[in-house]
Amino acid sequence: MLDVKELAISFYNREEKTWSEAVHKISFNLAKGKVLGIVGESGSGKSVTSFSIMRLHDSKNANITGEIEFDHISLLRLSDNEIRNYRGNKMAMIFQEPMTSLNPVFTCGYQVQEAIMQHQKVDKTVAKAQTIALFNEVQLPRPENIFDSYPHQLSGGQKQRVMIAMALSCNPELLIADEPTTALDVTVQKTILELLLKLKNERNMGLIFISHDLSVISEIADELLVMYKGEIVEQGLAKEIFNNPQHPYTKGLLACRPAPQRRLKKLPIVADFLNQDKAIGVKHLLEINSYTDQEIEQRRHELYTQKPILQVKKLCTWYPIKKGLFGKVNSYVKAVDDITFDVFPGETLGLVGESGCGKTTLGRSILRLVEPTSGNIIFEGKDLTKISKAELRKMRRDVQIIFQDPYSALNPKITVGNAIMEPLQVHGVFKNDQERKAHVLLLLEKVNLNPEHFDRYPHEFSGGQRQRIVIARALALKPKFIICDESVSALDVSVQAQVLNLLRELQQEFGLTYIFISHDLAVVKHISDRMIVMNKGKIEEEGFPEIIYNSPKAAYTKKLIEAIPGTRSM
Repeated sequence: MLDVKELAISFYNREEKTWSEAVHKISFNLAKGKVLGIVGESGSGKSVTSFSIMRLHDSKNANITGEIEFDHISLLRLSDNEIRNYRGNKMAMIFQEPMTSLNPVFTCGYQVQEAIMQHQKVDKTVAKAQTIALFNEVQLPRPENIFDSYPHQLSGGQKQRVMIAMALSCNPELLIADEPTTALDVTVQKTILELLLKLKNERNMGLIFISHDLSVISEIADELLVMYKGEIVEQGLAKEIFNNPQHPYTKGLLACRPAPQRRLKKLPIVADFLNQDKAIGVKHLLEINSYTDQEIEQRRHELYTQKPILQVKKLCTWYPIKKGLFGKVNSYVKAVDDITFDVFPGETLGLVGESGCGKTTLGRSILRLVEPTSGNIIFEGKDLTKISKAELRKMRRDVQIIFQDPYSALNPKITVGNAIMEPLQVHGVFKNDQERKAHVLLLLEKVNLNPEHFDRYPHEFSGGQRQRIVIARALALKPKFIICDESVSALDVSVQAQVLNLLRELQQEFGLTYIFISHDLAVVKHISDRMIVMNKGKIEEEGFPEIIYNSPKAAYTKKLIEAIPGTRSM
């Protein structure tokens, strides 16, 4: 159905007035009813390749050579009008970020209805009926309500299903899914993967599934391409590559993903495998890098013979639901409902659960970024629920937060150096800006960034670099306690490994205490000393990570474990 030969893609850099190659002479094909997985880090060329199949690149700035044949028709030779008959009709695409792909000012139903009317030339009534039928097919709850809902009123998983419905609206023969599960809960990710497979089988479509995570790809793909710096470094049957990778880059991608079956001091990174002078076998790398039972017992003894640094007692954060003419409180959303736990100095306490379980609200309630309804938060003997705003501001020097999205956490108009320096100015740390700048440069070095990065703006950095910048800002005031809220959820697995290693190194160097929040149980198990599993505002269970993973008590925890990618099909 799809035959790609010697595909090369270059882009024109207006500032430097040069062409740079993003994809170098790659070849692959896809049969009807099959799934082709394309895996690689950001910048490997996988999304650029998929965009060229759909002819979505600006012809003024992109130069594409080679052949892309779809049903024996050369897509690169079609005119702009001719390609429109294929795009959205015979070929469709699910984009990476549904919130930016859906128009916020139109209802979800209208946007799918519009696509149907555009390509099938049917009236509004027929198009609406087809849209609701599609919403049913992608298993959206209450399709009629979703039809009239705006994107911001839906969860991430629901928005992704709307995008899938839109892509399927014209019965395409080829569906391209570009990172459709990135940053989704593992349970939602599992249902999206199962849904795509179900729809592919029912409609006998060809499916190209793009991801940075080999474990996710292994759940869905028949064949696999591994891309690195614009080239294919390995290709073949997905299961064979997953179980017996040949190229060092593929081995690195597999090894740097936290595996719940083992407990490592430090995650391997891709560079460990690409550097042939230092490259060592995966087995040996894991052996020398694993905690012994004695080391684990000694750490636990040191941690849990201390007094807690934080005590959370019967904490509730409820949001009122008001109805009626006079805004009478009808009921409450119990985001955090009667939560009690302790955190010990130097410990990493993992909070895991799906979106909406209350873990982020709990983290923000501890900092009083969200005001709790009731309960006590005792930090170093002081009840934070009873202190004044002035005392609270002073306390924030000791307790910091790393937010989920580093890009929205940084002001795009302020250089990263000034963004890190700002809390030092607010709290009057150091005598002058010269001393503060010297401190910031040291912090940049600690998070493996360069001094010249001080004067750059957030948009000039990659996602992993931005995450390092917000970590540096959190460290600026020398805190004792940091809440990491989904701080690695949207990163490439290789960059995720680097950030997790960095957080552990900083903890050891500065004696930091963490609450680490994530929807990914494998990541939480890797970094945590203890774990709390949250569901619907309550604690389902808590304990040591290996005990929860090997002998989960709650059905909800079992569901989270079963949803970890790469552990079911292989």
